[in-house]
Amino acid sequence: MDIRQAEARDAGTVVASVNAAFSIYLPRIGKPPGPMLLDFLAQINDQHVWVAQLAGEIMGVLVHYATPEGWYIDTVSVSPPSQGAGLGRHLLAFAEVQARSKGFELVYLCTNAKMTENQVFYPRLGYEEYERKVAEGYDRIYYRKFLA
Repeated sequence: MDIRQAEARDAGTVVASVNAAFSIYLPRIGKPPGPMLLDFLAQINDQHVWVAQLAGEIMGVLVHYATPEGWYIDTVSVSPPSQGAGLGRHLLAFAEVQARSKGFELVYLCTNAKMTENQVFYPRLGYEEYERKVAEGYDRIYYRKFLA
């Protein structure tokens, strides 16, 4: 598995991969989850998007970047056929390494309150919940992790 920065030519595949991964949440949330609404070409052009690929096929997507609050992990997406194999953990670990390399001591992210799986997943990886609020029309739970 290789992780590389996404290029403009990847935009269509990135969108398809993210939509496939997050479409399962449409019935729960009642509208497209936030990651499905991102302008991925713009995010790619801003160098915020990384892809995990195996044998040239994109299996996962990571969107992350610096903010005044710390290193923000906007989206972690794993294609349905690759889910459950640890790729999400791998992408989060990659984001943490990138954050450290840029001098950040904190990474943070949010998830929709109706994505209940994430409320178990993130704490297992050392993330702690620190805030709940409605933002941009979504009921969100915010998690952070202090980097050693």
